[in-house]
Amino acid sequence: MNSLVTGAAGFLGAALSNHLSRAGNQVRGLDDLSTGDPARLNPAVLFTRGDVSDRPKLWTLLQDVECVYHLAARVSVPESVLYPREYNAVNVGGTVSLMEAMRDVGVRRVVFISSGAVYGEQTSQPVKEQATPRPTSPYAVSKLAAEFYVQTIGALWGIETTILRVFNAYGPGQPLPAAHAPVISRFLRQASGGGSLVIHGDGGQTRDYVFVDDVLEAMVAAGTLPGLDRTVINVGSGVETSVRELAEHILELLPQGEILHNGREKAGVSRMCADLTVARAKLNFRPRYSLAEGLHLTVERDPRFQRTLVRA
Repeated sequence: MNSLVTGAAGFLGAALSNHLSRAGNQVRGLDDLSTGDPARLNPAVLFTRGDVSDRPKLWTLLQDVECVYHLAARVSVPESVLYPREYNAVNVGGTVSLMEAMRDVGVRRVVFISSGAVYGEQTSQPVKEQATPRPTSPYAVSKLAAEFYVQTIGALWGIETTILRVFNAYGPGQPLPAAHAPVISRFLRQASGGGSLVIHGDGGQTRDYVFVDDVLEAMVAAGTLPGLDRTVINVGSGVETSVRELAEHILELLPQGEILHNGREKAGVSRMCADLTVARAKLNFRPRYSLAEGLHLTVERDPRFQRTLVRA
């Protein structure tokens, strides 16, 4: 199968691109490298540096493509609060440009990687796809708006669309930006350096942490299985874990750090966990990795953390 992966040099995009190419698919990758790193990609991936809003470039890359995996996006919640216009331009405008280019070329299938952040604060957990979204950041708003564009344009132009709402993905090689690092990457960096794991709030807020290999399985299935047109599917572990529990798991692997609380920082939504009923039924998706197993593999495979790993 010929595929185009946008955001191909990012954390999830590179994992997907490499997997598809190893499986014998022709994979074209597009990334503007604002945060991605092309060194993550196998040489077999045909990589192009460019913007997902560049329709002439998209027209070229989409020739003979059977499925598009759309991961290109700005992804930092705190950054989106500072730069909502940029998040709208990239996450919404870029998605519309991609859908227009797919229409022009005649590509008939897209898998859009959205986020569990679109749900916001929900009273019922685990959260189902039918829940009314209550986004609490410009990032979440942009992903939800992009979902509506994908579904609406897909229905109008005969493009098969599948939306995956991925929860808190993590794994080896996840970026460690100086500011606004994902919580697992941040905790691992802090613990591996013998520093403090700083928790925002009291640590009681919960999240659904899903290992990258499990997310990869769901993405591949969404791009190949039949009967998924206009389907929205949660992708997570299905397990609710508090941030304090996460920190304790990490200190079992990297025991040189300690836990501190920063009460001045907002902790975000109070609870978040994915209901996987639709994922099981539509994708035959059953996460293989517990949080403890995923964290151990992350530390074991990532040279940034191996020097202080406690061996089982």
